[in-house]
Amino acid sequence: MASEHFDVIIIGTGPAALGVAFRLTEKQPHLSILMIDKETICSGGLLNDCKQNYSYPIGFAEEYWSREEAERLLPLVEERLQPVFMERSNLATYRRRAERIGVTLYDIRQAHVGTDRSRLLIKRLMDELAGRGVKVILGCEVTEVDEQPTGAVITLADGAEYSADSLVMAPGRKGFGFLQRTMEKLEIAYIDNIVDVGIRVETRIENYPIVSDYYDPKFYFPERVRTFCTNSGHARVVQERYGDFSIVNGHALSSEKSANGLVNFALLKTIGLKDPVRSGQQMAIFLGRLASEIGGGKPLMQRVGDFRMGKRSTAESFNEDLYSFKPTCPVTAGDLGLAVPAKIMRHIWAAMKKLDTIVPGVLHPSTIMYYPEIKMYANKPAFVDAYFRVSDHIYMVGDGAGTSRGITGAWASGIRAAEGILKGR
Repeated sequence: MASEHFDVIIIGTGPAALGVAFRLTEKQPHLSILMIDKETICSGGLLNDCKQNYSYPIGFAEEYWSREEAERLLPLVEERLQPVFMERSNLATYRRRAERIGVTLYDIRQAHVGTDRSRLLIKRLMDELAGRGVKVILGCEVTEVDEQPTGAVITLADGAEYSADSLVMAPGRKGFGFLQRTMEKLEIAYIDNIVDVGIRVETRIENYPIVSDYYDPKFYFPERVRTFCTNSGHARVVQERYGDFSIVNGHALSSEKSANGLVNFALLKTIGLKDPVRSGQQMAIFLGRLASEIGGGKPLMQRVGDFRMGKRSTAESFNEDLYSFKPTCPVTAGDLGLAVPAKIMRHIWAAMKKLDTIVPGVLHPSTIMYYPEIKMYANKPAFVDAYFRVSDHIYMVGDGAGTSRGITGAWASGIRAAEGILKGR
């Protein structure tokens, strides 16, 4: 029997979960709400780097979002996150160059908090929810989700149980597998046939000067390749652990910190799988493990100069001559061609060459390519209504559920789920 009952339980404390909690407490402050997360601090994109995009379609899964719906909710996201927007300039020049070679550069309203200041934002948000009476449990993992005729029940790793009239599952990208297991257990139909696979590029800022005009330029190339999560100022590449392998990602500190003269960004290819390969998650795990095996338990890195010459990078020569800056994430120097599937590498390299035409310099021999960068946010549950409900009492939102691809889209997804809960009460 559940130890305590709530009107709403929210699994997760990232942007989607916060979107649910804030909307519910704004509209019906008397509701009893529990938020629970296996992490010890509010997680998700808010914690690491905290880059925000406030223009459709960036950050939104377009199959679930119209421009009108996104633009209806983005002001509500902005009201809570209180972004300081970054200036953009000289876009006409870059867009003209891009259009000539079949590339699209989106003009996006952006804000950046920085990894060093993100905890201050998180504390402000969580303190406000606490003041509204929301109960928060951190450092406790939900292991089981069950649905009953009158609501949902969750079981924690320590055996404790809680019940609710409505349950919102928003565990983020790292909760991808947890969502899948829950859907299989509850016989909720879903599709998992898409994965984003790519590299993270690191170079000197003079080789990618567009970041002085546009903090996180959003280039979309042919063959479903795009730039993602550009970092400059005090920028660094980091490792993130996923089970038994590591992937790479990029962070940047706030403008209050001194710059290190480097910039990094991802180039990702979206892959749609067809029978007999049907699981994007399983493909991602396979590619991550393969890279880890080749890299001796670490991701791989290779200088562009070595790649163009068709030879592997080595630790002994990685910082010699033209290779004039040290990697911020010193993983295993090697040959990406041994780990990246040929078709994926071919399309990413074609995008790199087009990008070098638009922003000359990015293909300098010293530029580093790290692999793998993988985004596992492609669950597509069979939603039963427009509010991301998957069954009578359960909703699934955020990057892990495929309703968004970033902070603002995830927060907006949470608002929509909250509106569904409110409509049903």
